[in-house]
Amino acid sequence: MEGSLSELICQRVSYPRLSEPVPSPEVLARIYQSALRAPDHMLLRSSRYLVIQGSARAQLGELFCEVACSDDANLSQATRDKYRAMPLRAPMILVGISSNREHAKVPAQEQVLSCGVGMGYMLLALNAEGFGGIWRTGFLARHPKVKAGLGLDSNETLVGFLYLGTPQGQPKPLPNLNIDDYFQCWP
Repeated sequence: MEGSLSELICQRVSYPRLSEPVPSPEVLARIYQSALRAPDHMLLRSSRYLVIQGSARAQLGELFCEVACSDDANLSQATRDKYRAMPLRAPMILVGISSNREHAKVPAQEQVLSCGVGMGYMLLALNAEGFGGIWRTGFLARHPKVKAGLGLDSNETLVGFLYLGTPQGQPKPLPNLNIDDYFQCWP
């Protein structure tokens, strides 16, 4: 994609349908490095990311299904299959995790936001490199059994699942919004 950074940002969209190939190791290194440039008050380096690909996606699907069934034992087979298939919607998933640290100047919320900015930077970097992604959350991202299944500690927050790969189909065009609806002078 050519143009200014502002143009790239304004053209970014989420891609719900993703397939192989994923970025090469060299491109992934640049994408990962972009996440590590997120604002990080006091340089706590509290963000970390799990990389899930290959058969590990099916394992994640089993975890999703087990968690959903633990909440509702009467789930239909079709719904169980849906949970199992969720991680198979893309060839690679990055799980954003904020390892919240106690700090007098940096509350946990700010550390979670920093991880979120890192995920947003990776979405931009994916688009700049000719790939696509979509950030997903939902109840599974907040569920204690998903967090435990992924090995999160009690001080950690699962910020989201970043599905990535090669976009399939045309992106859904997003309208330009009226900036005056969102930015006002104060007082």
